[in-house]
Parts: sequence; C-alpha cells; structure tokens
Amino acid sequence: MSDKVAIRHLPTGVPGLDAILGGGLPEFSFNLIAGAPGAGKTTLAQQIMFTLSGADRPALYITVAGEPPLKMLRYQQQFTYFDLARVNESVRYVNLSQDIVNGRLEQLLARIVEEVEATSPSVVVVDSFRSVAQAAERAENGALDLQHFVQQLAVRLTGWEATTFLVGEYLPSEVEQNPVFTVADGLLWLYQSLDRNSMVRKMQVMKLRGQAPIPGLHTFRITDRGVQVFPRVIVGPEQKTGRTPSNTPAPPKRLSVGVTTLDEMLGGGIPAGHSVLVAGPSGSGKSVLATNFIMEGARHDEPGIIAVFEKRPSEYTQTGLGGREFEQMVRDRKIGIIHTRPLDLSIDETLHDIVTAIDALKARRVVIDSLSGFELALAPTFREDFRESLYRMVAVLTGMGITLMLTAELEDSYVDLRFSPHGTAFLTDTIIMQRYIELKGQLRRVLAVVKVRGSAHSKELRAFEITQDGIVVGDALGDYDGLLTGHPIAPAEEAHSNGL
Repeated sequence: MSDKVAIRHLPTGVPGLDAILGGGLPEFSFNLIAGAPGAGKTTLAQQIMFTLSGADRPALYITVAGEPPLKMLRYQQQFTYFDLARVNESVRYVNLSQDIVNGRLEQLLARIVEEVEATSPSVVVVDSFRSVAQAAERAENGALDLQHFVQQLAVRLTGWEATTFLVGEYLPSEVEQNPVFTVADGLLWLYQSLDRNSMVRKMQVMKLRGQAPIPGLHTFRITDRGVQVFPRVIVGPEQKTGRTPSNTPAPPKRLSVGVTTLDEMLGGGIPAGHSVLVAGPSGSGKSVLATNFIMEGARHDEPGIIAVFEKRPSEYTQTGLGGREFEQMVRDRKIGIIHTRPLDLSIDETLHDIVTAIDALKARRVVIDSLSGFELALAPTFREDFRESLYRMVAVLTGMGITLMLTAELEDSYVDLRFSPHGTAFLTDTIIMQRYIELKGQLRRVLAVVKVRGSAHSKELRAFEITQDGIVVGDALGDYDGLLTGHPIAPAEEAHSNGL
C-alpha cells in the first residue's frame, strides 16, 4: 500500500474561518462560495485571494457576467486587505462576460484554460458562476453541458495545482439539483437576514472533503478589515472554540469578593472556576458588588474583565471611594472593560471579544453586567434561544478556569421568589440574592447566599449598606420572620398578636 498523501492546509486570512474549517483550507481544493445577493460572497473571495496570493503565488480573478472589474475594484479598495499595488502584478482580473454571451460553455472553458495557462495561477476565482448555469439553461442539453463543464473545470484546475473558488448566487433548495455542489470539495454558504432593525450575517460550512469543520451556523461581520467570523462554540468533551488552551496557573481554591462578611457567608469565598449570579432589583448594589469582586482580584494579581451592557464605563470610575483606584487598575491593565451596546450582537461574537480580552490581560475573573442588558444587545433572532446560548458561554468561560460573575436585574416580587429572568439561575454554581425590604418605616437592603454548589454556606439574611467605604454587611436579621414576604414580623409582635 502506498503512503498517504499529506494535504497542506492554507490560512484563509479571515479571522475565525480557519477554525470553523477545521484547520484551514485544503490546498488545490475546488470550492464554492454560495448565498443570496449582498451576503458577502465577493468580499470573502477577495479577502481569501489576497491572503493566498503573492509574488510566487499569482491569483486570477475571472468575472463572468458579474460586476465589471472596474466597479468591483472601486468598492474593494475600502477594505484593508486590498492592495492596489498587487493588481496586475500578483493579482490579475479578467472579464469573460462577453465570451459567455456570444458562445457556448465549451468556448468559455477554452477561454478559462487560455487565461490559466498564460498566468499559471495558484488561486483562481470565478465570479459569478451562477451566470454559467443560466447560460447552460438556454441550451438544448443544458444540464448535461453544465455537468460536463464543471467536471472538466475541476479536473483541469486541480491538475494545474490551483486552489479554486466559484462564487454564485444560489438558494439552499438548489443544492440537490446543481452538479457544481456534487463536484465541489468545499461548500461555504453565506446567509443574511433582517430582523426588525438588526442585520445578521451567518456562515455555514456545508461540505469540506477530508476535514471535520465545526457544524452549524456561525455569525460573521463585514467591517473595513473585511470578513470576521465568530465560530459557534461546541460544548462537550471535545470543546471547539478556535483558541489555544490557556497555560496560566490555576487560581487559589477560594476567591474573595472584596467584602469580608460576605466571604464568610460564602463559606470562605467563591470557589475558583465557579459561575456566580448576583440577582436583585435596580439599585440594590449588584454592580457595586461586581466591581468589588473585580478590584479584589486585581489587588491579588488576578486581572479581571468587565463586560458592560448597561452602564457607561465612566460610571465605574466616577462613583464610590474606589473610583480613582479603579481608574489606576484600568491604566495598569489589571482590569479591562468591554463596552458593547449594539442591537445586533450574537453570543459567539460577544464570547470572542471576552476571550480575546482574557488572553490579552491573562484575566482570571470576568463580570457580565448585566444579563438583562446583554439580552437587549443581541439581535432578536438570538434572544429566542438566549438560555441555550448563555449556557454555552458559561460552560466555555468556566471551562477555561475563569471565575465568572453575572448580574441580573429583577423586580421585587413578594408572591414568588425568582433569581433570574428566563429561568437561567440553574446555569450558575453560586447565587447571591439582593432584595429591598421595608423595616420600621425604612427601605433596607438585604442579601443572602442562596447556594454554593458543593460547599456549605450561610443561610442568614443580612442587612447591608453601600457607604463611602464600599459594601458593609451588618448582622443577621434573626429577630424577624417573613422578611421576603413583604410583611416582616418580629417574634415579640407575633406573640402579642396571639395573645401570649
């Protein structure tokens, strides 16, 4: 038996794409980039082409009744990957639209062969290939002619050791009808949808011979840098995130939240690697506690990240006695702030930003403030499966050894006891509850530790204040019953009402 032929994988130059492809693009492969008009097919093909081409690897871009090269070049120059100095040097553009209008597929194939032989390219792009299929439909034996054309084109370009991309506007329903889908080694499908005021772009690797791409739909954006893909995270024994596992040392077994009494209530602090939910109504002190948690880590060489979805970053630095200390920690890169408030985010894009910040600061603690603001920042299509997506995010971050704190705003309700919107409390290992109560004519804040998975903890309700020195936790309110019902009663009052 002969030895196996090693397949070389090429970097595409598209952030996130190599990860979902399973390690890059196979060299000399014959690929199709498909999708609806405006989905980003041409931009993706151009970005890959400029990455793969060079002085010793020329590229040939063939337009077939698509955009005229001059118009396409005008718009492509807005992207940072585009290098005008390489046009007509290592990157050559050829317009064969007239050939397909005046001739048959055999003549078009001959013209492509002629251009390829003259250039000897390592990369070939044919855009838009849908025009070729439409030309074939006009012939008497169009289906057979198209199948023969695609097969011959694939054989010849692969024989010339060219990595090829056919770009075309197709509908998913056409997959089973068009021979190009059968012949292609790789099939990238691009989607775009408008939901209310949110534009969402997604990409799927529908086929890639000899590789195991990450399945499912992956969101992507088109910016001035081109296409950026945010791989969909798979949670399981073989977690795929597109990142290298962190080699940073494991943190201590228990982490302080920066409030001594609360650490005691937690049984000695938060277990490292836990996910923590801080739930309470507006103004109850959730952000103050989360900031204490991040600052306490920074004081002990455990950098932290705060992902802000409600407050402005300046509000963390302008409030409280520790405002100047917080600002200094940010300047010293002990604390990083991610401030994202668009209305078309995806969970995977947010996770990408957080993981990037974690790697940059070697962070060990992360705060997401708050889940309500986070959900509103997502595109409507992603809010529908918010709980599932949040589960994946929590699993990935805690799997990295990160201690994660989430804040959730709740309305005080004395008829039921909830800890998070949409029933997401079960996703976390630890829950800290904050509430308002009315006691002796005053509005008081109270907190309690609801659970610490795998650990003993205090079950007391304690009043607390937010002062110039931060959070100050008082004594347990053991002299009252019914504190969470809205009608607290002191034991002495209860005995009097019973005539004792």
